[in-house]
Amino acid sequence: MSALYVDTINEKTSGNGVLIPGHVVQVVTGSTATGASSTSSTYADTGLTASITPSSTSSKILVIVNQQGCQKYTSTTGLGLKLFRGATELVKFEGQFGINSNNSYDFNGGGNGVTHLDSPSTTSATTYKTQFNNRNAAGGVGVQADGATSTITLMEIAQ
Repeated sequence: MSALYVDTINEKTSGNGVLIPGHVVQVVTGSTATGASSTSSTYADTGLTASITPSSTSSKILVIVNQQGCQKYTSTTGLGLKLFRGATELVKFEGQFGINSNNSYDFNGGGNGVTHLDSPSTTSATTYKTQFNNRNAAGGVGVQADGATSTITLMEIAQ
């Protein structure tokens, strides 16, 4: 029986690292607990962002978002959420909240998640972020209310 013991494996040529298809090459996380609110249907940054520099143009980036959001209870209020790579919209994921019977203006909040597999086709620094709006332009919506923390995780997957 043979055994191979190593402390490090270094790439022979810079930029040509060991990439095993399907394996995670690197993980980057971002978070924010800074609150923001809106009564507008115009999308605005939530403050949740993270950047990653892929090691290969063929790599995929698995984006996992847990966006804390809330809305005032009205029959027409809705929290709209979008995930972006730079200025490119990747996916829309809406906040899902119930409405109470008396339409009071108490905030109701919770985590809104999305998982997206992206193909940025670059080795340049790439930034992912979320934006929010009041999709029905009534009442009000917010993110990271009362210090709730939103998180984003970026995982480079070798191809």
